[in-house]
Amino acid sequence: MKNNTYLCSLQKTYIGDHIGLLKTQKKTMEGTIIGLLLPLLGTMLGSAFVFFMRNEMSIRLQKSLLGFASGVMVAASVWSLLIPSMDMVEDQGRLRIIPALLGFLFGIIFLLLIDYITPHLHLNSTKPEGPKSRLSRTAMLTFAVTIHNLPEGMAVGVVLAGALQEGSAISMPAALVMAIGIAIQNIPEGAIISMPMREAGNSRMKSFVIGSLSGIVEPIGGILVILLASTLTPALPYLLSFAAGAMIYVVVEELIPEASQGEHSNLATIGFAIGFALMMTLDVVLA
Repeated sequence: MKNNTYLCSLQKTYIGDHIGLLKTQKKTMEGTIIGLLLPLLGTMLGSAFVFFMRNEMSIRLQKSLLGFASGVMVAASVWSLLIPSMDMVEDQGRLRIIPALLGFLFGIIFLLLIDYITPHLHLNSTKPEGPKSRLSRTAMLTFAVTIHNLPEGMAVGVVLAGALQEGSAISMPAALVMAIGIAIQNIPEGAIISMPMREAGNSRMKSFVIGSLSGIVEPIGGILVILLASTLTPALPYLLSFAAGAMIYVVVEELIPEASQGEHSNLATIGFAIGFALMMTLDVVLA
């Protein structure tokens, strides 16, 4: 009788532990899906501004939004990517800088190559960059935005990949904070994309669709990075800093020059400070 009671107790414990594990796995999967989709939803929300705003976005607002997006991306690169990259190999002492340094530089080089081989046109620019092409202005603007959004998707994906690994220094709440920060900065970016499309003569719906589709690359890039990180666990610190380098490249090569040229550059500086402070606060306080 005592043996039966003991066996029943063991079965209940095993079933309880198994149910708890399944619930944890379900929450982890839900967090991953939400994290991958949040940046795309931010882009779609920003692109929807084309239905409510005038045909033309004021220069002051555009510069403020560009500065804000820059601030968020720089803060995310430091607190959500570079610092965790070094924390993961803190047992290596001073050598923990190596994964962060190498990954960062390769991220810069990777985006530099993408920029070089892809025909694209930056906002407020009349001269295309990359190889010569007969693509339309709208298509080249879309390519430019896709190049911009790729490292953001990679950044979210690699942080989620870190959260999915047992014993990692990155938690799922920290990964979701990263996704929330990218989604927030994607809202003004979506508006900055869709509004010029409308100014170029496209319908409001077409401008919204193009602006929204520019964010599709983010969940796709995130999924690819998660799959890569799951097979190359030791490479995770390098992937984190790689995403940081790619994001910093976009900020320095595209966002800051567009925000600082011409009048009202001080608004871009204020926007940068607000974006940086917001992302830093989200990462430190919530994660």
